[in-house]
Amino acid sequence: MQLYHHPYSLDSQKVRLALEEKGIDYTSNHVNPITGKNMDASFFGINQSAKLPVFQNGSHIIFDTIEIIQYIERIVVVSLGGGDSSFSSREVVEWMCKIQEWNPKYFTLSHVPEKYRISVSKFIRQVIIARMAESPELASAYHRKLKDAYETEDRLGNPEVLKRSKEHLVRLLDEVETKLKETAYLAGEEFSMADVMLIPVLARLVLLKLEDEYISSRPNIAEYWVLMQQRPSYKKVIGKYFNGWRRYKTLVKTWCFVRFRSLLRRY
Repeated sequence: MQLYHHPYSLDSQKVRLALEEKGIDYTSNHVNPITGKNMDASFFGINQSAKLPVFQNGSHIIFDTIEIIQYIERIVVVSLGGGDSSFSSREVVEWMCKIQEWNPKYFTLSHVPEKYRISVSKFIRQVIIARMAESPELASAYHRKLKDAYETEDRLGNPEVLKRSKEHLVRLLDEVETKLKETAYLAGEEFSMADVMLIPVLARLVLLKLEDEYISSRPNIAEYWVLMQQRPSYKKVIGKYFNGWRRYKTLVKTWCFVRFRSLLRRY
């Protein structure tokens, strides 16, 4: 089994947490979208959305995050010979879908310093144009991605888009806060795939230095967040890259790569 992912990718984190929690062995393939690796023809040819993660088991390829997690559950059921009770309950699936409905893209980018965001965006557009020339058979798909890149910049300049994203997040967290008054975990008294979906959202808020506004201000979520950070899966999937000084190492390494490649393109 192969997983194409990256530590920055929220959906990649969700799938990796599920794999770790279920104890599934897999081959990890890093594909860094910030450096344009997801635009390489070898990857883009099998996934023209260029989104992460991508899960491959033999000839079976899955792109949707929830579908991947449910497939992982089926693998566990088959290997252990479990029954229907081994699958996520309806409540768990409802929470998974509810969390996945919030798109972190514009919220995240709006909190990245403009000079960095513009530099990366320009670099990605250059990568797409170069790949388009190298792989003419994929030119139309690359052109769609180039159009998406320009539209993303336009939408980031629209205050209404950012307002809607923030309001959606606030509604979601308020609902989670209410639920955690009643239960230790999001869908009951046991850890589930609903928690797997939520943990990366909270980690993203911490990475963006928004913990006080969105987590600490909600006491039940704050207590829950402390508990989640103790899980071995969290430490391996997220904490390894973003706890303490590691977040700066990860971000600086990527930023230096983008700057170096951008400078090379000038000469």
